[in-house]
Amino acid sequence: MGPRQPSLDRRLATSALAAFLAFIFAFSGAAFRAAPQAPATQPGSPSSTGSSTTAPQPPGPSAPAPQTGPPSQAPAAPAQTLPAPRATQGEAGARQPDFNQMRRDQAATDRAFRTASEGVMRMDKIVYRSSLGDLDVPAFIFQPLAPAAPKSRPALVWVHENIRGHLYEHYIPFIRDATAKGFVVIAPEYRGSIGYGKRFYDAIDYGGGEVDDVATAVSVLDAKYPEVDPARIGIIGWSHGGLVALLAVFRNPTMFRSAAAIVPVTNLFQRIAWKGDRQRLLMDPHNRFGGTTSEHPEVYRERSPLFQVDKLQIPLLVHMAENDEDVNIEEGMQLIDALRARKASLADTKVYKAPPGGHTFDRLVTPKTWQPENTPDQRDSWNRVWAFFGRTLEGSQTSGAKSSGPKR
Repeated sequence: MGPRQPSLDRRLATSALAAFLAFIFAFSGAAFRAAPQAPATQPGSPSSTGSSTTAPQPPGPSAPAPQTGPPSQAPAAPAQTLPAPRATQGEAGARQPDFNQMRRDQAATDRAFRTASEGVMRMDKIVYRSSLGDLDVPAFIFQPLAPAAPKSRPALVWVHENIRGHLYEHYIPFIRDATAKGFVVIAPEYRGSIGYGKRFYDAIDYGGGEVDDVATAVSVLDAKYPEVDPARIGIIGWSHGGLVALLAVFRNPTMFRSAAAIVPVTNLFQRIAWKGDRQRLLMDPHNRFGGTTSEHPEVYRERSPLFQVDKLQIPLLVHMAENDEDVNIEEGMQLIDALRARKASLADTKVYKAPPGGHTFDRLVTPKTWQPENTPDQRDSWNRVWAFFGRTLEGSQTSGAKSSGPKR
């Protein structure tokens, strides 16, 4: 027999202590640093240097960094991946993304969504100005084919995963489901997304301007899509997109009617402590944060959903997976526990024990057909998502599992 694995309770206790010590260290480091740091670059004015030195790896974990902390549970099934954008040698010898190839890949993705939409839903690709006024944001719009009266349809803001990502083809079957249930879907390709050129890529602002880009989608729906009822708009995001969705809700408490975050990033202090400084550089390649967690803890705290829970004012659904090797359960359970303790009347939470796919368990699809793998956990998660939005966005057409209250 191999060595006994520590119990989940023991791992969570160890994790909580580690996170607490990391947080204390962050504040003590800030108090005793010898000299002030240079101010962070302002959102929308990316540096001409310091772009990510590795090509992104869609559509796997939010940031493909090696895990340096305590071992997680048994490995999950391999995550479905798409080819990474090609890279070229930069002026200083560092590998830089091939932006021309990224544009070609994005054009192929656009074609795939158009093909998948034929006879099922209406797809448009639009551009709108971020509320920050510094950047034009591309976005997908999906609508039911049938005409609708003014303010008769609910809508969802759909936030893609990955620090360096875009709207992946594996969302196709689920967006089809959304439009079949009567939803209008807007999927912003927020700043830092791949496929839109160097300036857009370098505008990455983790937990900052990207949240404003996504929140602006609500005013776009209100201004340009009269069939959308502005009182019935929800938001859903995955992994890094889950973090963006949560921050959008916490910073704009009444903008959305309800929200869902699936395997969301929750605590930047623990995430960097476990996964190493490379994770911090993936998050903040242009030093918009102004330094490390010990130098500017207030920035990392403000961009960590865990520390914003008390701002929640609307119904929120959160799903986590115990075998997630990106957002480890030790990180995820901190948010789950905070919601259950402080926002029990608003929180609908569920932790899946060992779903196939781990971090991507609800997005597993067959690439040739873009059909869901339909594992029991995948079906259960999506049934709960649709029941949740059906209940909270009154008047939407839903099917699937019934939900009567928060899940413990």
